[in-house]
Amino acid sequence: MILGLLITSEKHLNHIIGLANAASAKGHEVILFCMDKGTKLIEKSEFTDLCKVENVLISLCRHSAEEHGVETNNLSKDIVCGSQFNNAMMNHEADKVLVL
Repeated sequence: MILGLLITSEKHLNHIIGLANAASAKGHEVILFCMDKGTKLIEKSEFTDLCKVENVLISLCRHSAEEHGVETNNLSKDIVCGSQFNNAMMNHEADKVLVL
């Protein structure tokens, strides 16, 4: 199964980490897409460390990051700083999508 997490808020970091780790531990793929205030989570190492977890992919909307003053120049090469196209891809590929 592929689980998509659409992250629009910075409020649910512990839930995101828990969901991603639990799904990965069961062998599922997890796709995280951050937009709006959710892009602020890339400033937290607890969040960006999820890109090191097996079967977890992270992308974010560059436009949203810029709008919220989030620095994207020093992101890990494993985190895609893209556009809403990445959101569309996640929604197309995921079997289930949760919005946080």
